[in-house]
Amino acid sequence: MTQMALAVALDDQATFDNFYAPTGTLQYLALSCLRESKQSYFYLSGEAGTGISHLLQAACQNRPGSVYMALDEVSEYPAENVLQGLEERTLVCLDDLQTVANQPAWQDPLFHFFNRCVDSGTPLVCAAHCPADALGVTLADLLSRLKSGISLHLSDYRDEDLRRLMQYRANRRGLYLPDEVARYLLSRTTRSTRTLMNALDAIDAASLASQRRITLPLVKSIFNL
Repeated sequence: MTQMALAVALDDQATFDNFYAPTGTLQYLALSCLRESKQSYFYLSGEAGTGISHLLQAACQNRPGSVYMALDEVSEYPAENVLQGLEERTLVCLDDLQTVANQPAWQDPLFHFFNRCVDSGTPLVCAAHCPADALGVTLADLLSRLKSGISLHLSDYRDEDLRRLMQYRANRRGLYLPDEVARYLLSRTTRSTRTLMNALDAIDAASLASQRRITLPLVKSIFNL
């Protein structure tokens, strides 16, 4: 069996310090658990935009020798090849588990991979858009493994939290994002955190190029709103 050569490109912005997690939210609890790195296995679930992929990549940024795997990008490859040797890393983060977990060809290899991680003492973090029980896993032993550790289901950010998230990320770039601009963006774009961060990238670039502060007229001109 040949091990795949994996080119894993982490988002430079996906760090623990760059993650907005209001106190008292499950995002805050997940951030604390991953930052402490005391668990051998951790399961995160939540819809797109709840911060799961950011947290997994941040955990890998924080641990030299780790690996982040977006399973939706490798689902067409043989599972044995994808997973072979990953237990030798210092940390393994498997994202988008929902794209492969219900496939019979993946279930047995995933179960044996879990066992290899346990035997080698390799910390493992799995993430999906739904709790383990909703993955459609038919292999009972694998489902038992998936449910064996701490499991958190992250809720969507509220509008006010999304506004603060945008302002938090803008502030870390040295930008001032007025309330009216943040609220306007929320009313005119999707609630996806990825979409909002892409919008912030565009605003940052336009503000720098034009040497103008961030205002509602500037934002409207950027997005033709």
